[in-house]
Amino acid sequence: MPSSLIGVLQRPCEDIDSACPDPEPSQLMSLAEALGRIPDPRRVRGRRYRLGSLLALCLVAVLGGATSLAAIARFAADTDSDLREAPGLASSTPNASTLGRLLSRLDGDALDDAVGAWLTRFAADPVNEPGDRLVGLAVDGKTVRGSRTGGEAIHLLAAALHACQTVIAQRQVAAKSNEIPAFAPLLDRIALRGVVVTADAMHTQRAHAEYVINAGGHYLLVVKGNQKKPRKQLRRLPWREIPLQARTTEAGHGRREVRRLKVCTVQTGLLFPYAVQAMEIKRRRTHRKTGKVETKTVHAVTSLPPEQASPARLAELVRDHWSVEALHHIRDVTYREDASRIRTGTAPRAMATLRNLAIGLMRQAGWTNIAAAADHYRSRPQHATAMLRLTA
Repeated sequence: MPSSLIGVLQRPCEDIDSACPDPEPSQLMSLAEALGRIPDPRRVRGRRYRLGSLLALCLVAVLGGATSLAAIARFAADTDSDLREAPGLASSTPNASTLGRLLSRLDGDALDDAVGAWLTRFAADPVNEPGDRLVGLAVDGKTVRGSRTGGEAIHLLAAALHACQTVIAQRQVAAKSNEIPAFAPLLDRIALRGVVVTADAMHTQRAHAEYVINAGGHYLLVVKGNQKKPRKQLRRLPWREIPLQARTTEAGHGRREVRRLKVCTVQTGLLFPYAVQAMEIKRRRTHRKTGKVETKTVHAVTSLPPEQASPARLAELVRDHWSVEALHHIRDVTYREDASRIRTGTAPRAMATLRNLAIGLMRQAGWTNIAAAADHYRSRPQHATAMLRLTA
């Protein structure tokens, strides 16, 4: 693993030469190299631009907030020739139709695998840090609503690290299906040792739990009506006799939410495989403007034993799972993903992957406000092109 990667990225990257040093170990791969190794769908004859150069150009533009192919093409045309050397486009720049044809024919799985593998190696590896701290990995899906043509809009299932909102795996859900069959293919390329997979009730499936455990990981899953017998068992536990063990408060978006958590160990007779602890989470949400109060009780199970996960840590995992929802909100609000009119072939998925990659890089750089980060890279494109030399 590269050393001091977070320091390499620290914003605002005033000194580009020192901010992105050349890699020392020969096995390290730069981001530009990773993008260049994706299979090229074009015929050899007539190629004017290298695939890696085009994808690097798209990434740099997306780092600067580009939301459309036309915006990427304008960025390329307006960029100084010195800055175009980083993605390898010193002589000329592609137009929007060229970019659209390329992205619409890319192998979406290959692109996601290359980006995910690079980000997995690039991000700091908490699994191997002293203390073997558990790593939270949120699995959640999102529909790219703007991709709807005559049929259904594409739906993407992603796995994102809790701590940094970094998507390290993504798969497209098959048409006329749901997220359940895509769960195992999504996690196949991820080493789950020391990882806690969190997911919503759709993925509270016996097969999913067994898959995660057999892969060396742990799970924390919400139990709702799709698992009727385990849900009845959980609701019948003596929660009134169990003392409150964790309480968290959050405020934002015009509301205040209080979460109260109770935890108990469960017997082997619980009708869910490898379950060790059960949780009752009570949420009380107050809307500041109207004063309306909403309460909700949710039950969950986990394979984590008490010695590995205290009630406070379980509460943290439950709370941090929703960081993936915040990521989806950023893609919709800052990058206007649902309003995008990119619809042909695999182009909507490719753009979603580039957005995930850009947001992951920004988070690793220390940005807490993605809109502000996009403004920064838009006005300082040399800082965005420096990202292409980062190694993993």
